[in-house]
Amino acid sequence: MSFRDVRKFGGRLSGAEIRLLFLAALGLALLLVANIALARTLPGGEWLYLRWSGARAFLFEQAEPYSAAIAEKTQQIAYGRDAFSSEYGYALNDPFYVVLLYVPLALFSDFALARGIWMLLSEAALTASVFFSIRLSEWDPPRGMLIALIVFVLFGYYSLLALISASVSVFLLFIYLSILLAIRSLNDELAGGLLLLAAYQWEAGALFFLFIVAAAVVNKRWRILSGFGMAALVALSVSFLTYPGWGIPYLRAVLSDWYRGAGLTLGAYLSQWFFNARFLAASALGLALGVVVLLEWLGAFRSNFRRITWAASLSLAVAPLLGFAIFDSNHVVLTLPLILTLSLAWERWRQRRVLTSALALGLMFVAPYIFYAFCVATSQRVYFDLLALFPSVISIIALYWMRWLTVRASQPWFEEARSR
Repeated sequence: MSFRDVRKFGGRLSGAEIRLLFLAALGLALLLVANIALARTLPGGEWLYLRWSGARAFLFEQAEPYSAAIAEKTQQIAYGRDAFSSEYGYALNDPFYVVLLYVPLALFSDFALARGIWMLLSEAALTASVFFSIRLSEWDPPRGMLIALIVFVLFGYYSLLALISASVSVFLLFIYLSILLAIRSLNDELAGGLLLLAAYQWEAGALFFLFIVAAAVVNKRWRILSGFGMAALVALSVSFLTYPGWGIPYLRAVLSDWYRGAGLTLGAYLSQWFFNARFLAASALGLALGVVVLLEWLGAFRSNFRRITWAASLSLAVAPLLGFAIFDSNHVVLTLPLILTLSLAWERWRQRRVLTSALALGLMFVAPYIFYAFCVATSQRVYFDLLALFPSVISIIALYWMRWLTVRASQPWFEEARSR
């Protein structure tokens, strides 16, 4: 229905529209029932349980949401026991204004019901993220390729891991893409408000956040920063009015989380391969990647928006390798680099591009499952490390490979976008 049709709309739905709405509502209801059934039978949901139990502790028990008791309950969900000192402790380290966002789900005393609703919303966010990524990539894939992308994003290893563990990374991906689309459409205040929601999960989006802030300053898009400031003022005011004493427990939880996450950093993985070189190798690699990303930012700040999208994709790919804790479920945010790379490949490979793109997508789909199968069969550390590091490394290689192809082409896509 076009906008002109909407203006003429007299308030009555046609029979076809009623049937369509009924089928859509029925489909969503059946999907919700299926998700709730999965939530009752499938172990997991630890990331949602951490926030859900923290919000319920504050609402109904007048207890400290950042307490060790919440972490210990979550460890039972994640490990089936209390965590060892070398394992991640699942301390709630979200700002209190983020915890308040979980209040609607915390009203349900049945965690399986809350988890089922969360899974349904996550699936919707993943599907929307495919379309948002395609728009940012300025791509018009054929219907078959679009269906393949949706299937890949919904059923890929890291997507399923994020859905099963109820990771917030799915919604962070949606927020990152929404920020880029808002900036491109000059909705700067909206972009700044959304940026606040991306300003706390540093292991997934620290570089992305800094890139957007730096780009706003360089291009004098002050409304992005004012939108961020206004949203922060409202969020902090509400959170401190609701719970004045959350600051110190939150900072304590952040420090605890940083300490317990040290075993999940790039340095910890490198120490398994290069003994006595843990900090040197990780620091050198992190410094080199940081310099490369900074140089790319400087080149992208005043360029066309497609290059901005490329630099944002690189920022998401590099972030896990800069010393933050690496969680496999966070790799779902690399959906944007994947789709951007495929869109560039589609433009350059005129011959057999359907077959080539399908093979590349199939390989990216199958490889993590193969690594996981070896993990289960052999329990060797190398396969767990590959699962953790594979997405970021492959994303960086793919982004630079496609950039190299476009640069050496007769008309680079930077210039094509400029001439549109």
